[in-house]
Amino acid sequence: MSSVLTSKTVPSALPTILPVFPLSGAVLLPYARLPLNIFEPRYLAMIEDALGKGRMIGMIQPVIGDDASAPPLFSVGCAGRITSFNETDDGRLLIVLTGICRFRVIKELPTTRLYRTVEPDWKPYLTDLSEGEPVEIDRGRLIELLKTYFQKNSISVDWNVVQSAPNDVLVPTTIMICPLAPNEKQALLEAENFTARAKMLITLLEMAVMPQAENEAEMRH
Repeated sequence: MSSVLTSKTVPSALPTILPVFPLSGAVLLPYARLPLNIFEPRYLAMIEDALGKGRMIGMIQPVIGDDASAPPLFSVGCAGRITSFNETDDGRLLIVLTGICRFRVIKELPTTRLYRTVEPDWKPYLTDLSEGEPVEIDRGRLIELLKTYFQKNSISVDWNVVQSAPNDVLVPTTIMICPLAPNEKQALLEAENFTARAKMLITLLEMAVMPQAENEAEMRH
């Protein structure tokens, strides 16, 4: 895959304590870019701290539970480096995170700031730091499914951009923008590698458009 990182990240540069941004339905993938609009005081503090300490934070989904203030977290997230940063007149921060490496949560640490932090285990996912060879996927099938899926969900896209996007941009971008269920996005995040993730995405899209396809078949008979 073509790298979108500004510099190579080595395992020794990965932090032993990681601030995390729990956000349901939002996943960051290695080498992908995720724009975020930061406005809550605790996350403004997190970004300001991160800018002075390596610019790295972790995106992780919360497990929906009874404790809305601090819901339990899924066991796997993805760390990203802040590669773009702008402050608005009303005090919001507009940032872009570039995915670096997935991590498994060893434990959540006691809160010393407004935001949550974890001790990450990077070892299961260190292959995320290495660029692989370009991966061939069933691109025609993926785009065919996307057309049906986007139409069904009233999502407007620039198809010229979709058609021209390389596979290593098309697959993660699709995963991040599609309104898939949180558990589906989590499964995609935890997929072993890019090829497995792309195949799983196609399967999920097939399942999502299947009712529409069945209805159309019934109408033709």
